[in-house]
Amino acid sequence: MDTRPFPLSAGGVASHPDAAAIEAAATQLQAGRLVAFPTETVYGLGADAENPQAVAAIYAAKGRPSNHPVIAHLAPGADLDYWAAYVPSQARSLIAAFWPGPLTLILKRATHIDPAISGGQDSIGLRCPAHPVAQALIAAFAAQRTGGQGGVAAPSANRFGHVSPTLARHVLEEFAPEVASGQIQVLDGGPTEVGIESTILDLSRVHLGGRPVLLRPGGISAGQLEQVLGEAVLPPDADAPRASGTLKAHYAPGTPFRLLTLDAILHLLANQADGCCVVASYSCPVAPVLASGSSVHWQAMPADAEAYAHVLYARMREWDALGMDAILLEAPPEEARWAGVRDRVQRAAAAFPSDRQE
Repeated sequence: MDTRPFPLSAGGVASHPDAAAIEAAATQLQAGRLVAFPTETVYGLGADAENPQAVAAIYAAKGRPSNHPVIAHLAPGADLDYWAAYVPSQARSLIAAFWPGPLTLILKRATHIDPAISGGQDSIGLRCPAHPVAQALIAAFAAQRTGGQGGVAAPSANRFGHVSPTLARHVLEEFAPEVASGQIQVLDGGPTEVGIESTILDLSRVHLGGRPVLLRPGGISAGQLEQVLGEAVLPPDADAPRASGTLKAHYAPGTPFRLLTLDAILHLLANQADGCCVVASYSCPVAPVLASGSSVHWQAMPADAEAYAHVLYARMREWDALGMDAILLEAPPEEARWAGVRDRVQRAAAAFPSDRQE
């Protein structure tokens, strides 16, 4: 008889979780333990957002610096005034337009919320995910809490700095020992839809006359935000709060990763006598004739920004597993709709500073 807290398939994953599995996972959160779950962006590694010890367990599992904030995931209709000291009208307009969805808002943190979730800052990141498994988990957890509050703190379910997971098996690749020992439970909700992390918009200073600041591009574009706000969103300045996934080097595979123009890639291959690499191109779906003796795995990438984002992290993991000398990625277009993808691949390339990016 299986005495574990909810039905598990091989490898410690609850596949296609039913109501009983969701309820049991919520109980895990209530007990201060970790649950990995799908959102529409990537899989998150969740803990009780109001339990500093549980939040600390996320940091320990990921190897995440304690000053790097995590995001609190809320159920639809959650009481924002419980989490934030001030909720400006701009936030409520954006919530009406984009929640549930891939948008995180940075607000002034309510003083009774422990600063552990914010990396010690006086701000807090809040988002309402659209994935049905995420919503069911958060709602079940909130229902177990006195007064109905129940936010789930959840960065991406991977070791710090690694490529984010878009499938449950990616979580297992990152945390196999912890899943096997029961330290982390995994809810398998299938592949994520968006494929890259949420857009992050800072509104923590608008009540003091500050402007909205785009800290991280994602599935909601700057143009979409501006259409709702009726004003431009600004790039980060020196006073902007720290936020998830905004370090210069992040989202990186283990294989050296270079971001180049297609011409630069072809020139490099033509002048490289040996070695093996992955080449990923959105504009050249068929491998050209290469004169060099290199072993090249040519990978066609989607020419549509949304489709590209959807497959990016899964492909990066596949390329990493090939054991090649390098991954050469054709730089995405300099267009607004590609901003989220460009942000992720630029941060991945920044993890390999010895390689000159072109």
